[in-house]
Amino acid sequence: MKKRLLALSMAAIMTVGSLTACGGETPAAPAENQESTESTTSTSTTEAEPTKAPELDTTVEATDISEEVEGKVLNIYCWNEEFKSRLTDHYPGYEVVDATTGKIGDITVQWNITPSDDNAYQNNLDDTLKKQDGAADDEKIDLFLVEADYALKYVDTPYTLPVTDLGIDLSELSNQYKYTQDVMTSSDGTLKGVSWQGCPGVLIYNREAAKEVLGSDDPADVQAAVKDWDTYKATAADMKAKGYYMTATVNDTYRTFSNNVSVPWVSADKKVQVDDNIKKWVDDSKEMYDAGQIKSTENLWGEAWNTGFYPDGKVFCYFGPAWLINFCMAADVEGSIANLGGWGATEGPQGFFWGGTWICAAAGTDNKATVADIMRKLTVDKDIMVDIVKADDDFVNNQPAMEELAASDYTSAVFGGQNPLGMFAAGAKNIALDKISAYDQGCNEEFQNAMKDYFDGNSDYDTALNKFYDAITTKYPALSY
Repeated sequence: MKKRLLALSMAAIMTVGSLTACGGETPAAPAENQESTESTTSTSTTEAEPTKAPELDTTVEATDISEEVEGKVLNIYCWNEEFKSRLTDHYPGYEVVDATTGKIGDITVQWNITPSDDNAYQNNLDDTLKKQDGAADDEKIDLFLVEADYALKYVDTPYTLPVTDLGIDLSELSNQYKYTQDVMTSSDGTLKGVSWQGCPGVLIYNREAAKEVLGSDDPADVQAAVKDWDTYKATAADMKAKGYYMTATVNDTYRTFSNNVSVPWVSADKKVQVDDNIKKWVDDSKEMYDAGQIKSTENLWGEAWNTGFYPDGKVFCYFGPAWLINFCMAADVEGSIANLGGWGATEGPQGFFWGGTWICAAAGTDNKATVADIMRKLTVDKDIMVDIVKADDDFVNNQPAMEELAASDYTSAVFGGQNPLGMFAAGAKNIALDKISAYDQGCNEEFQNAMKDYFDGNSDYDTALNKFYDAITTKYPALSY
């Protein structure tokens, strides 16, 4: 099995993720909480209205960059090894020089990797982007990565280039899942970044537990036992009776609820609002934790969460996309459930998505052609994208490729020979982003942090809710409730 690179940051909860990778960060404050762009050329956010994602303007013609001279250094800013591994493993002609340096032809690739803990990645990125205009060509950011929960912070700023400015015609991207473009479409309909992956989520279940408790580990039989939340809770009681926890933490189900809300976290008049489905997550989690059906109230990525990756952890399921298995569930560790091929996948009670990593070209780059070629190779080239699936168990952003692989004899060793791509592909087509705002990561993190007191019995719900309101309005002073 090809070795999977673990993310550098495992400490902070990624309520988004590439997150796609295991680790996350609190987004820097939106525009109201930063210095003005007029005085500092800051990367502050222009907040997107929490309405339907704008339609991509497909009439824009691509810029001809064929005569532009490429710079000598390609500076890439990211927060972990995930994108680096995709480029080093799959980009034709990439040469590894050392841990932080590579070569693409005559161009030196300089990796600037800052872990996400304590918002370090975004702080470093923002500080460097502010200096972009005055920086020497070889020191300017050329390419940087963003995640779903804070992508809007960068999309509606002059610091991200339209992909058409790189010479990429939008027709080249026609096979990508629409939601991956919606994430990076500015308020005026301009596409500002692309992704090689899609992140629809599934319920990832322990096959041995399923056989012992449900009598079968077949995905259809397991789905019948988790088909809705009432059935899911009944199955949790059965799991508890046989010595299994339904999930490792209360936060394992959070994304499934937060992706199925009827209103966004922040309204058009900047008021924080807690959707009824978020409240249902609180109620169900409290009930199940008090009943001993959930192992811990700790955040994801911690010790309690990790124990379920092994048979002795006695955890039945996790909720996540392909990157969760690929980067977070100890697939390379001997004796882990993933290493033994002991996980299965089924749809679960509700469809959802989690995270994703997008490639952005920084305004001021002197390597437009190289950045464009990286985008094309990793997010358009079907052969390369299929190779990513087969080598890394990722789910890629190419609908025809995924549908072909879903109907093929492709199997996943982690999933015990199952082909999960059909359910991933079906989920990717149904992802909608009409309830996102520029404040999502902060709201998600602070809400989960505040509710821990309630789950642990150290406060009532209203006290925990007020703690959330205090935390989020401190983080984003322009918000109210």
